[in-house]
Amino acid sequence: QLRLVESGGDLVQPGGSLRLSCVASGLNDDYYSVGWFRQPAGKEREFVAVINGAGSGTRYADSVKGRFTISRDRTKNTVYLQMNSLKPDDTATYYCAARPVPGITTTPGVSGLYDSWGQGTQVTVSS
Repeated sequence: QLRLVESGGDLVQPGGSLRLSCVASGLNDDYYSVGWFRQPAGKEREFVAVINGAGSGTRYADSVKGRFTISRDRTKNTVYLQMNSLKPDDTATYYCAARPVPGITTTPGVSGLYDSWGQGTQVTVSS
């Protein structure tokens, strides 16, 4: 009964910012980690970032380090992805995914390890 609902995708100019939200229900926030993935048109899905159940540990793909920040508000059961200095290469459908493991583990970027996925939200970076 775990459910993820995403929002925040939009069209934005290069260099702009956008914040994605992922609201989770059906599971205590303490017991799952949440990852963000993205899939550009015609390409494979790729790992973006992950945060542990407590919100104390994070990990990022090299392509977004220094520009993206993942965080969570446990009082609202919401995980955020703040995206700054956006580039055209960031254009993709973005998904959040939950894993019923409180820790990040050694392989957080393996999409097959996540049990529940959001519907996806489109981010387009263009002039």
